[in-house]
Amino acid sequence: MPMLSFQCVHTDLLSAARAGVMETDHGCIETPIFMPVGTVGSVKAVTQQQLREEVNASIILGNTYHLYLRPGLDVLEAAGGLHRFNGWDRPILTDSGGYQVFSLSGTRKIEEEGVTFQSHIDGSRHLFTPERVMDIQRTIGGDILMAFDECPPGACNHAYAKRSMELTHRWLDRCWQHFHQTPPKYGYSQNLFPIVQGGTFKDLRKESCDYIDSKQAVGNAIGGLSVGEPEPVMYEICGWCCEHLPQNRPRYLMGVGTPWNILECIALGVDMFDCVMPTRNGRNAMLFTTEGVVNIDNQKWEKDFSPLDPGLSNPVSQQYTKAYLRHLFKAKEYLAYTLASVHNLAFYMWLVREARMHIVAGDFSSWKAEMVVRLRQKC
Repeated sequence: MPMLSFQCVHTDLLSAARAGVMETDHGCIETPIFMPVGTVGSVKAVTQQQLREEVNASIILGNTYHLYLRPGLDVLEAAGGLHRFNGWDRPILTDSGGYQVFSLSGTRKIEEEGVTFQSHIDGSRHLFTPERVMDIQRTIGGDILMAFDECPPGACNHAYAKRSMELTHRWLDRCWQHFHQTPPKYGYSQNLFPIVQGGTFKDLRKESCDYIDSKQAVGNAIGGLSVGEPEPVMYEICGWCCEHLPQNRPRYLMGVGTPWNILECIALGVDMFDCVMPTRNGRNAMLFTTEGVVNIDNQKWEKDFSPLDPGLSNPVSQQYTKAYLRHLFKAKEYLAYTLASVHNLAFYMWLVREARMHIVAGDFSSWKAEMVVRLRQKC
């Protein structure tokens, strides 16, 4: 059964940005790519049809912690995996659940064996081990599975970051061994990405990159960023990791971020991104547009009958006006959440496609510098 493959087809002359093609059994993904987050098997307020036809997403995420608790592995296995359960026929990446488990700081216990935690649904206790997490992700049915890791706090000291990184490496060894001792499910290849950790310390990040590189995985992830550290530090550590991860493998920066974060990190050599921001901010009346950030709740939009974003070609951004969407939010209509989320996701997909186009054209760096300024402004 063929594994995931990646080919870099263009590189930017003035930065580390690159355009690539990633092949999975559920389809081809052109990079750089943004992946909408479907935590419980659903991208909030957005249908799979909208994801395909209006957002034009080529891959989405599923969350191991949430899907394990509900609907549960018995349901997902009986359905034939998440693709068949939710009707999504393109690639899926499943995270390890580590970030969610570790965010439950008051109800979990970290040990060498794994993490014991309490369900946020009913208080029941569960144990996630590296081996168990591999089995769970196999059953969920992701095309890309993430290694179980510890995500340390952004402000942790060197000693904590080192202990955490070393535990992540030991867990990776167990994930790696178990993954390669178990077959994929549902008749398509499943691929394991290790995760680089090490906090904001370059020596630890290099050590982690070297350790991850030794596995020769089909792709690699950078974790533990955008967890409270300043933006310049995030960029510095991200760039450092990209320098020390293999050039011939896709690089996935987990949980990042704003449109300008994404452009800056593409310039550093990142290929894959995910973040809840497009949908979460959309549900709170914040729109990301080609001209900057719009708070659609503001009174200034009450009689603005222009499209949500004339710069985008998708139907939602063209057919619905700022005044109408503001009205829906004021009336607390559910449709407001859908339209804002679809618009924001379509914008994010437009952004990475434009970035790719400019990498191929050879003018990415100048375009990026102009866009970062424009996208950060408040309209």
